[in-house]
Amino acid sequence: MNNNIPLAERLRPRNLDEYIGQPHLVGKNGLFRKFLTSGVVPSFILWGPPGVGKTTLAKIVAESLDRPFFTLSAISAGVKDVREVIEKAKANRFFDGPPPFLFIDEIHRFTKSQQDSLLGAVEQGVFVLIGATTENPSFEVIRPLLSRCQVYTLDPLGKEDLQVLLDRAITTDVVLKEKRFDVRETTALFRYSGGDARKLLNIVDILYASAGEMVIIDDRAVTDALKQNIASYDKNGEQHYDTISAFIKSVRGSDPQAAVYYLARMIAGGEDPKFIARRLVILASEDIGLANPNALLLANACFNAVSNIGMPEGRIPLAETTIYLAASPKSNSAYKAIDEALAFVERDTAARAVPLSIRNAPTRLMSELGYGDGYIYSHDAENHFAYQEFMPEGLSGKTFYRPAANPKEREIEKYLSACWKDKYK
Repeated sequence: MNNNIPLAERLRPRNLDEYIGQPHLVGKNGLFRKFLTSGVVPSFILWGPPGVGKTTLAKIVAESLDRPFFTLSAISAGVKDVREVIEKAKANRFFDGPPPFLFIDEIHRFTKSQQDSLLGAVEQGVFVLIGATTENPSFEVIRPLLSRCQVYTLDPLGKEDLQVLLDRAITTDVVLKEKRFDVRETTALFRYSGGDARKLLNIVDILYASAGEMVIIDDRAVTDALKQNIASYDKNGEQHYDTISAFIKSVRGSDPQAAVYYLARMIAGGEDPKFIARRLVILASEDIGLANPNALLLANACFNAVSNIGMPEGRIPLAETTIYLAASPKSNSAYKAIDEALAFVERDTAARAVPLSIRNAPTRLMSELGYGDGYIYSHDAENHFAYQEFMPEGLSGKTFYRPAANPKEREIEKYLSACWKDKYK
């Protein structure tokens, strides 16, 4: 056995029975077992965090069905590469035989033109497309391609899954078996792994390499090993979710110094700048909101700038927006309002009709039925406001939005109080 092969690769499952986690997909009655039984596999996209088995699952499907398996990396492949793979897939198709598979890792990084180049081949059944992504495909995959693919969500591995993986590693791997293991506690190991199988195995690899004949696994050993081997641990973005979490919390916590530090770590680590820019847009909406509405304008401008100019220049609008958002007053009142309204709507069983006065009346019959009767055009009233009912019957006075305690929303609260008096108290 070649010790240079990473432990995660040595332990890569070869079939569904070896696969750990995702019981909703690979369990006894899971969809993927049905795929392998029937041989009928639709194009699909696997969406989930790193280290949960997206690539492994794709390979198991192809190898179990004994079909050609082509791969493309969205980071390095262009439209020309896509066309070459399409031609190879056509050449591998014989008569009415099943189509080969094309696996695209990080499909969210494919440009629109690259995704467009896949459409015809997917429609014609030249290959079965399998995409893997850590980003929500609804935002990152073009609609025509998304409509031709099933989307399956993969979850982070739980503690029980990580325990199974650890036990398998130290008892079955021919390299690790060269030393004895003393597993005393796993709290730190599982916490640093964060549901990522690859991350856990990388930590075990570090512990193995730094130990003598006995490998001790406890919280102190794990913490010390990671401090001494942070470069190895960070390789290929292993701390992706830890760092973006620290970045988000630093902006939310109004600490521009820490926020810029974590921004620098992500940029230096090769993080997709558009991923960072998208998170800034979310932060501007969720955490700053109405306390400073300009934050969302700047975040959107940042996303457009990064998309248009790329790196390294894109680091400048990223830094500018990060600092601005971190230094802005914070409010999650809009975020809380929409979530409260959604929760109310989902549990509300009443059939609440829209008041007739604010219904549209595009036909004569609707006008005769009273649609629009009594509606007052606000701009015709004094100060452009007319006191009238907009809520359905039974919800008059129901409150979802509550202005937060910041200068901008105090102005909003003052205006709304002047309009509605005590109606929404």
